[in-house]
Amino acid sequence: MRILLITDWNRGRGGAEAYALWLRQGLRAAGDDVRLLTSSAGTAADGTADFVAFGTERMVAQAFLQISNPFAASSVRRAVHQFEPGIACVNMFAHHLSPSIFHALGTTPTVLLVSDYKCVCPIGSKLLPDGSLCTVKAGWVCCQSGCVSLPHWLRDQLRYSFIHSTVRGVSRVVACSRWLQGELAAAGIAADVLPWPVPSPAPNFVRSPPPDPVFLFCGRLDVEKGVSLLLRAFARLRAEIPSARLRIVGQGPGRPELERIAGTLGLEDSVTFLGWLSPPEIEHQLRDAWASLVPSLWAEPFGLVAVEAIIRGVPVIASASGGLSEIVEQGVSGLLFPNNDEAALTDCLRATANGFAFPAHTLSHDVVKRAAETFSIERHIRQMRQLFAEVAEQKGAARL
Repeated sequence: MRILLITDWNRGRGGAEAYALWLRQGLRAAGDDVRLLTSSAGTAADGTADFVAFGTERMVAQAFLQISNPFAASSVRRAVHQFEPGIACVNMFAHHLSPSIFHALGTTPTVLLVSDYKCVCPIGSKLLPDGSLCTVKAGWVCCQSGCVSLPHWLRDQLRYSFIHSTVRGVSRVVACSRWLQGELAAAGIAADVLPWPVPSPAPNFVRSPPPDPVFLFCGRLDVEKGVSLLLRAFARLRAEIPSARLRIVGQGPGRPELERIAGTLGLEDSVTFLGWLSPPEIEHQLRDAWASLVPSLWAEPFGLVAVEAIIRGVPVIASASGGLSEIVEQGVSGLLFPNNDEAALTDCLRATANGFAFPAHTLSHDVVKRAAETFSIERHIRQMRQLFAEVAEQKGAARL
């Protein structure tokens, strides 16, 4: 099968970028001919993309290019002409590539993978300015609630008319969780569900929890990830258990403010900011963690970091709304608490640190095995290839 993978490529490597690389590698290992097209705004898959379309993080240029990026459309037409794919698989497109890429694909059968809210929310997080979850359909309310300015809202009327028309025209839409499927359905977008996978642990990975509590956060340091909430809850825990430690892996615009908050709370000696780490380095941090923390304010569409922890035997403490509740089983593979509830998060930290929850500081073999099978890359690749074959067959039948 000849497959053209298309995705924005944001600066740094988040879950969407990691997934694109896993998908490309898995499909190639299965015998498919796969080419990758990305935007140039980031690293273009660390320089390994086969086609690169112009993208920029300059706000003035984005204001126009997010509506229609003619450079991206030209790159897609060139890729289709040179590669002649049997199917196109599009992941992220709204930040840099724009909806114009779908028209450029012509008659190529297309699968759209949706892993965030950008198709249905102009700020991409469905998180209101007060930190609560948005539960209404996008529209004038986005301006009324203060999520976007009037000029932003006016610009987005044209942009989202293009997004909605192109999304309705793709062969198949696939959401990464049932939660996201529901959010898309509320906006009139029908989608299948296929959870994302993660790689298996390294062969030499062994859990080694220390005597004192160690908690780990991995993720982008931005408002919706809830790290400020975590720091406040951890300060309350540390007042009771001074030996507790918290390690924060990740980078982002919120880091200076988070470091300031940690200092104000007197956590300089117990909280360590480690910045971005490579996957093997993150796995090393998971070896001794008593729990992996995912305190997101927004409803995470999925939560790869939770899966990565569970298949390594690490309990997860996570916010309950969103796709995380489809990954974390309460009291079995972790603890769930209401989004943005500091007291509830503190209770989860306390229960773990005191040994009331997960006294062995690790998950059972059966729980780990079940998660590893459910979220295996090999299983995901089989499901994706079956989906591609169905879409290609339906497209061929429609031509007859």
